[in-house]
Amino acid sequence: MTDRFPHSLPPLCIIGLGLIGGSMMRDAVAADLTAFGYTLSRSGARQAQRDGFDVSSDLTETLQRAADQDALIVVATPMHAVAGVLDAIVEHAGGCGITDVVSVKQPVYNLVRERGLENQYVGGHPMAGTENSGWNASQADLFVRAAWAVTYDWAIELDALGESVPAQWAALFGQVCNLASALGAEAVPVAGTKHDEAVARVSHLPHVIAEALSLVGDQGGTLAQSLAAGSFKGATRVAGTDPVLVRNMVETNAAALVPVIDEYIALLKDARNGLSGDAPSMQELAEAGNRAYTRLAARSGARRESVSPVRISSRPVMRVHPGAPGWINQLKQIESLGARVEVF
Repeated sequence: MTDRFPHSLPPLCIIGLGLIGGSMMRDAVAADLTAFGYTLSRSGARQAQRDGFDVSSDLTETLQRAADQDALIVVATPMHAVAGVLDAIVEHAGGCGITDVVSVKQPVYNLVRERGLENQYVGGHPMAGTENSGWNASQADLFVRAAWAVTYDWAIELDALGESVPAQWAALFGQVCNLASALGAEAVPVAGTKHDEAVARVSHLPHVIAEALSLVGDQGGTLAQSLAAGSFKGATRVAGTDPVLVRNMVETNAAALVPVIDEYIALLKDARNGLSGDAPSMQELAEAGNRAYTRLAARSGARRESVSPVRISSRPVMRVHPGAPGWINQLKQIESLGARVEVF
């Protein structure tokens, strides 16, 4: 891989133009970035073209164009399609920098390593979305003030071995952080396994709960359905997500999600035990939950509803120069604080 990853952004090649990829396309063009993309859906491609965007339904042609333009490739497909996309990249655009927006990071990194692409990959995950999918669900400003996880696993591995991180990779890391910034988000450095454990708690568990709660409500019959109000509708909103997308999220993160489900079940059991006694009480859960909600609300400050509702209000900001002495340790410190990183 040649040294061609300056911190300024190259053309973007977005593979997959559903809610996230399509919203990236809209915001990238609005930010005067060069962006083109691919979608498997021919009808989606036609609609995107009618909307004025540079979109194709030919993956090979799109990747060859990415290679010609030294583009940054963004993999924005569901997890089940990532392996095939990476194989196509190896064949047609093997020298390009790669990032992604998949909701799990360690499984993607494993696929990247299997293909020897780790020296040109920096993972990403914007914590934004809705329950809708497809190009028509995409929208402008979806990522404004959202956390955008940016992974640096390969750098961690090299640092542990006492090896320096190549300048090309350091610059690619800067590019991905700057991409997040260009789209209105705030980059947060994180190792893949830590990311997956965190999103199991705040993104994937809510999907499991919403599906189960929808079933419980529905089993109450027409009366329960008629009386369902804001709290129930809010708690079940993400059950409206395409089941295929839900399965992609939770099944690929099962190792991190199962222990979190166990935590949740334990809390439910405690609540049940407290309510089933002679003097029904859920004081402990109500008070502890309220305190936890207050902490989360102070940290997040959500701007709009989101499938992955981690939003930023007053996150600490730390500046890093990728490639400078000690910069990996700086990233680790920023990660430990859950802080925002700015590159220069």
